[in-house]
Amino acid sequence: MNRLQGKIALITGGARGMGESHAGGFIAEGAKVIITDIRTEQGEALANKLGPNAIFVEHDVASRADWQRVVAVGQDKFGLIDVLVNNAGIAMPKANTVDLSEADYMRVCAINQHSVFLGMQAVIPSMLKVGRGSIVNISSISGLAANYGFPNAAYVASKFAVRGMTKATAIEFGPQNIRVNSVHPGFIRTPMMVEGTDEKGGDATSLIPLGRIAEPSEVTNLVLFLASDESSFITGSEYVIDGGMLCQ
Repeated sequence: MNRLQGKIALITGGARGMGESHAGGFIAEGAKVIITDIRTEQGEALANKLGPNAIFVEHDVASRADWQRVVAVGQDKFGLIDVLVNNAGIAMPKANTVDLSEADYMRVCAINQHSVFLGMQAVIPSMLKVGRGSIVNISSISGLAANYGFPNAAYVASKFAVRGMTKATAIEFGPQNIRVNSVHPGFIRTPMMVEGTDEKGGDATSLIPLGRIAEPSEVTNLVLFLASDESSFITGSEYVIDGGMLCQ
């Protein structure tokens, strides 16, 4: 259980859902983890539960200043950061393109897309000092194909952008031993998904060959692999975890 021994990871959107699962999995595998989120009470409770190798820092991922502060706090506590999981994201609003307000479009892109850029920009200098790094950017199956179930041009645009930024950054920093990969989940049993459908994923299961939605821990297993040295020759790649939805 030491796949991440000696690694220091920053996980955004870590107070609940997939981020909470990732934080717990990383701690179990020996990492020290900086959990960030806007949900302060939940984040602090999780860090306390996970023990001395976890800290929580309140964090607006769309703010460059907040990114600089979070990285400074994390480095002061644990040392140089060599793993970044850009997990924070939102799905709203459901709206046709012609009805989507510019404000809502910009908010989705700020949290889902711009935050990934800001995160990589803030953490890569630390990785360069360490001489290694793994960045895992959480995109979506909507970063590979048109959205399922409801119209949302902002969400699709932001998730496609994460995929592209991942590849561009992987090429740029490969010579410095910094790997960058994207993960593309389908329907996962998280609070955000339940709020938009229900505990079983609504009608989504009819679109999934495996016939069920995934648990957050199943995504965590993939993120752990990409963060670990087991994936040392993998970069610029996209990993679909959707129960077979995109096969259809």
